[in-house]
Amino acid sequence: MMVTEQPTESLAYSAPDRGQGKQITLAHGEGGRLMRRLISEEIVAALGNRYLASLGDAAVLPSIQGPLCFSTDSFVVTPLFFPGGDIGSLSVYGTVNDLAVAGARPRWISLGLILEEGLPIQTLRRVLASVAEAAERADVQVVTGDTKVVPRGAADGLFINTTGIGEQAAPVPPGPTSLKVGDELLVSGPIGRHGIAVLAARDELDFDPAPTSDSAPLVGAVAALRDAGIPLRAVRDATRGGVAAVLHEWAEASRLTLSVDEADLPVTPEVRGACELLGLDPLHVANEGTMVVAVPAGASSRALDVLRSVPQATGAARIGHVRERTLAGVVVRRALGREHPLDEPLGAPLPRIC
Repeated sequence: MMVTEQPTESLAYSAPDRGQGKQITLAHGEGGRLMRRLISEEIVAALGNRYLASLGDAAVLPSIQGPLCFSTDSFVVTPLFFPGGDIGSLSVYGTVNDLAVAGARPRWISLGLILEEGLPIQTLRRVLASVAEAAERADVQVVTGDTKVVPRGAADGLFINTTGIGEQAAPVPPGPTSLKVGDELLVSGPIGRHGIAVLAARDELDFDPAPTSDSAPLVGAVAALRDAGIPLRAVRDATRGGVAAVLHEWAEASRLTLSVDEADLPVTPEVRGACELLGLDPLHVANEGTMVVAVPAGASSRALDVLRSVPQATGAARIGHVRERTLAGVVVRRALGREHPLDEPLGAPLPRIC
């Protein structure tokens, strides 16, 4: 985040005037005084901690005993704000969730901001405030970052790139290759909420009540399972592609068939209604605070009790099981009692959801 001092220039944005009509200009990304003020008086002011205070080129972090987990992600959601979240909190939760389901305690993240010329300063402040609140909720620190400005029309207002570092916490789920016949499949809450919320906000669909995103950290839910000694085969957050994408990846990795019962899927009335109206399957719709968990046969009841004790996972449910491989890797028992293969979409039914 460190910038080089440049000769005095005429400032399009002056720090003492924090009026709501000010906008990002290309000069905010040119390395001069205007960029330095943007970083120190907006970004660091919102996110500041001892790692950011020096404005160095890199954060110097304390050593950690044992393996590290490292993840990176980019966020290009439109609109920037939607019921239940925004691009700021989404960038934090998306990153810490990737670390959590990999068996890590998230510690630090970076924040790369790509700002579009013309973005209102007030919009940036709202996003940074959301980042700060989400980081506090997830117990991580933003320790380094970068800021770039692109010409008007090149970035839909704001893009964010994050990188996360966490310390691995034993025992680590071995992953989908460890799945065995009889294993039980769980989800931590109602599915499809994020994708439908973003779609409704983007296209101004007048659903009543309005769908709300599930965007939230999964750190507490994963830690609760670990602390309770629940044996975990595999854990994955069901983001793009929804629960269906996770099931297909696990079926391919394990060479087994994963069977889901549609009647057991937790789906809110607003998501169910929107999916029926739009011809979507909730299994294919993205989530941003819901994970799929595989546990050994007989462990689901206790695992569900643990999950439901965590605020983010009160709607946890058992949705299916693992069985010997058949012609289809993933099957779903529909409402009439017949099993059907669960298709895997070639692309995303709802683009730009994260």
